[in-house]
Amino acid sequence: MIWLSGNIMTRSLTVTTAFFVLFLVSSVQAGVDDAAAVVTRLHGALLSVMKEADALGVKGRFQRLSPEIERSFHLTLMARVTSGAVWKKVDTAQRDDLAAAFARLSVATYASRFDGYSGQSFETTGERPGPRATRLVDTRILSPGDQPVPLTYVVKRIDGLWGIVDVLLDTGISELAVRRSEYRSILKKGGVEGLIAVLNAKADELLSQ
Repeated sequence: MIWLSGNIMTRSLTVTTAFFVLFLVSSVQAGVDDAAAVVTRLHGALLSVMKEADALGVKGRFQRLSPEIERSFHLTLMARVTSGAVWKKVDTAQRDDLAAAFARLSVATYASRFDGYSGQSFETTGERPGPRATRLVDTRILSPGDQPVPLTYVVKRIDGLWGIVDVLLDTGISELAVRRSEYRSILKKGGVEGLIAVLNAKADELLSQ
């Protein structure tokens, strides 16, 4: 290691800092314009939480994951799609409550599922064009001793920002389609207020474990 002193060291640190700041800015800008980067960032957050799962507990994992999931997913769009025609029939306050309940359950689900770490890792295997101006980011969850679990993220650019709008399971089933089917029956029985109550109740149940 070469030690610098005086003005040389100060100038060196200044230049280094400038390059570091430029690197960070470039990285952030690249992430905004890169569908796969959204998925990679989400996976990094999940791994971090998994490694501290026991210490954090489910509520701690919820708190840690909440901002990252809200940043990585277009949750309001997903709430609108899963609620179907009802979304257009309700007022702004009900839409906000439904979007908030949908987001809360989404984060609670991740906090509940990713509850430990035993050497797992995530691998991005490719990116390809999807329907309706989306990008499909193919990934795998790798667990020692188990078969890889394929997951495909459907990522869409809205207002200049890439965000996940659906997750396709290894069987090709759309998670969004499953939710929409489930919510349809709830909406028929209890309307939008009933759906909001059910989503919050499910989140409460997951966070109490």
